[in-house]
Amino acid sequence: MAAIKSVTVHQLKEMIDAGTDFQLVDVREPVEFEIAQINGLLIPLASVLERADEITKDKMVVVHCRSGKRSETAIKALQQHLGYDNLYNLEGGIMAWAAQIDPSLQVS
Repeated sequence: MAAIKSVTVHQLKEMIDAGTDFQLVDVREPVEFEIAQINGLLIPLASVLERADEITKDKMVVVHCRSGKRSETAIKALQQHLGYDNLYNLEGGIMAWAAQIDPSLQVS
């Protein structure tokens, strides 16, 4: 199985600032998404395989959760079952984003 590729929150911020064409997918639960989000497409981990048709294979996709664990699980499942090779895990998840990029973001 392919290794999990990743990006740091600083790399993600640079991609956003540069207008890079990529997809951001948030695999947290809706209640977490309501509290804090960074404009990703919400596809909770439990439904990621059923909703995989919403995740592009044509460009870079950054997957994130609270800390990076659930997004890693989602990436492994998509790679193993559906052959994705364009997925990147956001290191440290939204917690790292709040700590290093946007301290005003309230994450629980």
